[in-house]
Amino acid sequence: MGCGMPLLIRQAKKLIVGVIGFTVLFIGIAMLVLPGPAFLIIPAGLAILATEFVWARNLLRRVKDTINKKMGEREAPQKSDKYYNNL
Repeated sequence: MGCGMPLLIRQAKKLIVGVIGFTVLFIGIAMLVLPGPAFLIIPAGLAILATEFVWARNLLRRVKDTINKKMGEREAPQKSDKYYNNL
């Protein structure tokens, strides 16, 4: 019986993380059409799921890479921009 306890605990932890992670993720997805910070909640849900699931870890990495790529594509303000000196 002692050998089965760690497996039971691991499965229970995985279930709890899954329920909490999917709940946060679905709330974030709902916030895409409802008022709220969807673009913060969705990665938070993925981060929770990534603690136990490899697929969520890979998806979170892809989301981070996409965000970093998009942020890198943004142009820095030019000195000729009319609002540059007000920054």
